[in-house]
Amino acid sequence: MSRLNCRGRAADRGGASYLRRAFLLGLVQGPAELLPVSSSAHAALLPGLLGWEEAELDRAARNEREVALHAGTAAALSGLLCAPGVRAAVDRELRELDRRRLAALALALAPPALAGLLLERRLERRPATPPTIAVGLVAGAAAMALADSRGGGRRLAEVGPADGLALGVAQALALLPGVSRSGATLTAARLRGFAREDSQGLSWRAGLPVLVGAAALKAVRRGPAGGDVRRSSSDGSEGPASGGPDRPAYRRRAAHAVAAAGAFLSTLAAAPLIHPSRRGRPLAPFALYRCALAVVAVHRSRPARRQPAVGRRGRRQGAAGGGRQPVAGRRPAPGRQPAAGIENACRVRKIGA
Repeated sequence: MSRLNCRGRAADRGGASYLRRAFLLGLVQGPAELLPVSSSAHAALLPGLLGWEEAELDRAARNEREVALHAGTAAALSGLLCAPGVRAAVDRELRELDRRRLAALALALAPPALAGLLLERRLERRPATPPTIAVGLVAGAAAMALADSRGGGRRLAEVGPADGLALGVAQALALLPGVSRSGATLTAARLRGFAREDSQGLSWRAGLPVLVGAAALKAVRRGPAGGDVRRSSSDGSEGPASGGPDRPAYRRRAAHAVAAAGAFLSTLAAAPLIHPSRRGRPLAPFALYRCALAVVAVHRSRPARRQPAVGRRGRRQGAAGGGRQPVAGRRPAPGRQPAAGIENACRVRKIGA
């Protein structure tokens, strides 16, 4: 009975730790989504960098977790649009929406929508690895730094269809591992000659509908029950879909809800980062951070060096030199010393005498 109680307490501690880690991922999601540092790269790399067992989750479970994180962020950003000051600004922009701006908005939304419908599942079947994510981080950092160094003074009112198409292609590229949606749109806007402050505003005007739509599309595709995360084994019991940690379905759903709540709260807390007063900041610090994260990811993903195996010759030499080796974890009988340690034991006795 005591053994069962110990197992129950250990399971409770493991479940609480699992929920805390899910909440931490949610707390990272908000700032990483609002800044051009790739939130998907952080969600994929953080468990492995910290040594969590969530790094061993199967592909379907990782997709479920990503849906929960993006849903929390999208809900927070949608709620921010209902704030009195923001709502008034949105209403004013909608009244000023002419044919040219409407065409630019449509062209900014069409490429990511088509890419999400046609390519997202193909990309999900090929899970990103730390090296591929690092390539996306470094490539995005280089493009972002180069575009920001070119400068530009175009204003938001000058946006046209060609600018919308550039933003749309940039958002479609954000499906690649390590490519940030915010960073890609900022790079495209700066390459089109927009000023830093106007590039930030243009990035969020084009990106917010895509973020909300992508979260809704993933949620619909996964279904209310979580899709194919678990399968039934031959004996009728449930198990992980492809070798992930075996957890009850209710605990997994609870972890996703906690992750979504953390993303919601962290997005609300990090909303001042995209305030108009902070939109004129340079992009070089974010580029350096992305490169540093890529270096850490590649370094931690390298397999540990294995000790060289001992061949037959080595075992024979050991047997000839010291006799039989003691079995690991087993103490020698009282009054007896292992054969290999007899000489050392005699030396200790002489010194003690």
